[in-house]
Amino acid sequence: MPIIQVERLTKTFGTLVAVNDISFDVEEGMIFGFLGPNGAGKTTTISILCTLLSPTSGRTLIAGFDCMREPAKVRKSIGIVFQDTTLDKDLTAYENLVFHAYLYSLPKAERRERVDAVLRFVDLYDRKDDLVRKFSGGMKRRLEVARGLLHRPRVLFLDEPTLGLDPQSRSNLWEFITELPKKHNVTIFMTTHYMEEAEVCDRIAIIDHGKIIAMDSPEELKKMVGGDVVSITTTDNARARHDIEHLFRMNVAEKENALYVTCSRGDTCIPELIRTLGERVLSVRIQRPTLNDVFLKLTGKTIRDEEVSGNDSIRASIRAHRRR
Repeated sequence: MPIIQVERLTKTFGTLVAVNDISFDVEEGMIFGFLGPNGAGKTTTISILCTLLSPTSGRTLIAGFDCMREPAKVRKSIGIVFQDTTLDKDLTAYENLVFHAYLYSLPKAERRERVDAVLRFVDLYDRKDDLVRKFSGGMKRRLEVARGLLHRPRVLFLDEPTLGLDPQSRSNLWEFITELPKKHNVTIFMTTHYMEEAEVCDRIAIIDHGKIIAMDSPEELKKMVGGDVVSITTTDNARARHDIEHLFRMNVAEKENALYVTCSRGDTCIPELIRTLGERVLSVRIQRPTLNDVFLKLTGKTIRDEEVSGNDSIRASIRAHRRR
């Protein structure tokens, strides 16, 4: 049985349909990516799975427990790493984890052993007595992963886990994350706007306007693009776009002053484009399809068009939930 089951889930806010009749399963032990632009419905869906919101209709289950009817059992089955830091900076790393252990009523005899184990896993055991305020952004994120694992959840939700980290910290954190399914027997449900990070997923669902518009492995999704992606910059992109669309019958996307076309074979397509556009061509680049290209093809925008903010995080839903 899948560890996560979503069946015909719908959520409306007045006349706004935030999630529109979506269904999907997540198998145990996989890294599952949930991607979409702001307002697509991903935060609403995750909030329902984390028992922070009630659905308008449909059914969601985690580890066999109904998110509506058995919220306490669901909460014991999940861990969450928020987009925004929620650690107590005036406590040490060890104290933060012990406090979490109390919240989850972990047996006293097991607390120290579990805390030490997760600190070692994220390579922070030697810093366990340091105040969190002294930690770098990457260290705080690793400590949050440790906290999320402390009560041994079946599913760990990661909401933009590397947002704001430098490239080295992002790389180090992903080394820990990719080991989680095997070493801690946990399923990962993640969102990210760094598309290269989504490559680690076993399966990805892309949601837009409340509907899941594609779901498959990264490699299968990239096949949807249909060939090589060629980017062109010119002295007159508007005229060049018109010529390409009318002479080559190609669909042209535009992003950051460059034109993008998809060719079955870029090496034969590029000479034809250069001959047609002539001296207007400033630069040409060819690349194999990426997940960002898939996102562009399906939604008309790249994932980096998003302005990631607290309004599109799980924590925003928590604040709204508390205000009710």
